[in-house]
Amino acid sequence: MALKVILLSAIAVGVLGSSPPSYNAPPPSYSAPTPTGPAQYDFNYAVNHDHSNNDFGHQENRNGYDTQGAYFVLLPDGRVQRVSYTVNGDAGYVAQVTYEGEAQYGAQRPSTSYQPAPAYA
Repeated sequence: MALKVILLSAIAVGVLGSSPPSYNAPPPSYSAPTPTGPAQYDFNYAVNHDHSNNDFGHQENRNGYDTQGAYFVLLPDGRVQRVSYTVNGDAGYVAQVTYEGEAQYGAQRPSTSYQPAPAYA
């Protein structure tokens, strides 16, 4: 019995007496790219899907602080809304909005709003 107590106390001293394991995280492997100059890009996209009646698009180019672009969308009333814009330094966002076509509305339908049942006396 004495041998078991001595052996258990030796194991406990060995486990408890040692310092906790240490962990040193590796240095991060990613470094953010450094800016190489003013922003410069050119992009565009367009969607024309007859089945869902979606027709819209956007085009923009930028060189430093000068940005020019335009976008359009087919409105539910059949017109096309076009927006042309520029952004020049301190002048801010300047847009010109135009509409093409004539608004077309379907035949007027009677209201389908809720009507309570008549009250009986």
